[in-house]
Amino acid sequence: MESLDWIVIGVFTLALIGIVVWVFKQKQESSGDFFLAGRDATWLAIGASIFASNIGSEHLIGLAGAGASSGMAMAHWEIQGWMILILGWVFVPFYSRSMVLTMPEFLEKRYNKESRTILSVISLVSYVLTKVAVTVYAGGLVFKEVFGIEELWGIDFFWIAAIGLVLITALYTVIGGMKSVLYTSVLQTPILLIGSIIIVVLGLQAVGGWDQVLEATRATPVNQYGDTMANLIRSNSDESFPWLGVLFGSSIIGFWYWCTDQYIVQRVLSGKDETQARRGAIFGAYLKLTPVFLFLIPGMIAFALQKNGVIINGEPFTMTSADAAFPTLVAKLLPAGVKGLVVCGILAALMSSLASLFNSSAMLFTIDFYKKYKPDATEKKLLSVGRMATIVVVILGILWIPVMKSVGSVLYNYLQDVQSVLAPGIAAAFLLGIMSKKITPKGGMWGLIIGFIVGLTRLGAKVYYSTTTGASDSMFRDLFYDTNWLFFSGGMFLFCIIVIIVVSFVTEQAPAAQIAGLTFGSTSKEDKLKTRASWNKWDVINTVVILGLTVAFYIYFW
Repeated sequence: MESLDWIVIGVFTLALIGIVVWVFKQKQESSGDFFLAGRDATWLAIGASIFASNIGSEHLIGLAGAGASSGMAMAHWEIQGWMILILGWVFVPFYSRSMVLTMPEFLEKRYNKESRTILSVISLVSYVLTKVAVTVYAGGLVFKEVFGIEELWGIDFFWIAAIGLVLITALYTVIGGMKSVLYTSVLQTPILLIGSIIIVVLGLQAVGGWDQVLEATRATPVNQYGDTMANLIRSNSDESFPWLGVLFGSSIIGFWYWCTDQYIVQRVLSGKDETQARRGAIFGAYLKLTPVFLFLIPGMIAFALQKNGVIINGEPFTMTSADAAFPTLVAKLLPAGVKGLVVCGILAALMSSLASLFNSSAMLFTIDFYKKYKPDATEKKLLSVGRMATIVVVILGILWIPVMKSVGSVLYNYLQDVQSVLAPGIAAAFLLGIMSKKITPKGGMWGLIIGFIVGLTRLGAKVYYSTTTGASDSMFRDLFYDTNWLFFSGGMFLFCIIVIIVVSFVTEQAPAAQIAGLTFGSTSKEDKLKTRASWNKWDVINTVVILGLTVAFYIYFW
């Protein structure tokens, strides 16, 4: 890092401070102002926030690392702009007319209060133990690698970077709430995009062009069935990414994440109306087409640079590990000033993800726990509780860092596993809940409960069998440990759907007044007309373009 890099970082920091100060001067007198930016966000802020919130350490380290180690396999999860379209076109009308603040609150309206509590607990635990932990852990590693600093003031630089990242992000989240998250994303998203594009361009120049990357990856097999790193669709016998498992597993995880997870849906809930919320989702879908090219392909470029022994700055390009692909490219390829800009992009991605996590976690606690038991609490009190809840989540995140650092690689490998077993039950409850008014409150509730129990059993089996030597073979082990994680996720989703339908056959339906406007079958003519008036031909055209680009991507990398 040179003086010019530090100047660029300083300018970025001042701009961030300026936005937060401006947000702080805006009146925030209610929980709706703090958590949903007063429900007046435009499509630009919503789409940018969806993208910036999604891009975090799992991309800067995980996705680039996956590109360097397994090639195109993880692209299925990153080419899911079409899934955000489902959020915008299918779910936004139901969420908007229900006027809920959280996803658990929506489940209470559709099902019952027990469903709300179950989803709140699952969401809060998963946020603190997976998303916050992994983002903070990986953030510390990224900055240690990029800055090339082992120790500062006699302290491991990892700790300084990780805790500093948490505290700075927490400060502007506590001060400005959702409005801070939205408007800082408008600054952070273009910086992240520009910085990553520069990495791709310089990386391709260094390696000798895209053909050299394809040649290096096509010459590297990933299994005994003829698939290489360049293949997106792989044999159904592949241990990690069988095509049928990927088709269903990635879709289920994607549906849960993009259409039902508070972390993402909170962005569209902040829209001033259905039109802005849907267009924000469409804009977010466009942006979601880029991570494959901005993060996964740079990982493949890093692999090709190392495999071909390309000389950069007088020495062969080498990575300490696959997960170091992106920060190594930053450190070795970029000139002064540009490196500072890309570091700002990395900082932006990590801070935006953390800010969204902090705000969503605080909202879940305030609305789904505190307000539930203190229904008469004033808006001023809810605002204070929201800020305090953010601080508590921050403290829990910091306390989790030592655990994360000691088992980081293990926990990071299990992150997708965790999501693959959390997603099916929740996805089934939401999907069937809006599809049919015949799904009963107890049907949805038991789908969530069974899904959570099966998921915890799977995770427990993974920990036990991966750490115990000499464990005997059994049907339980075959099902809960040896089954491919994507096939297990797909099977679990079907099982939860069966549970919900069976329980709904023998239990009482919700009163018509309770579910009015919350399912396709209970939507009034007026609501349908209002939704139809919220979109025009340009929304349809942009949707078709996104779907076309997705199909073209699959055809090219098939």
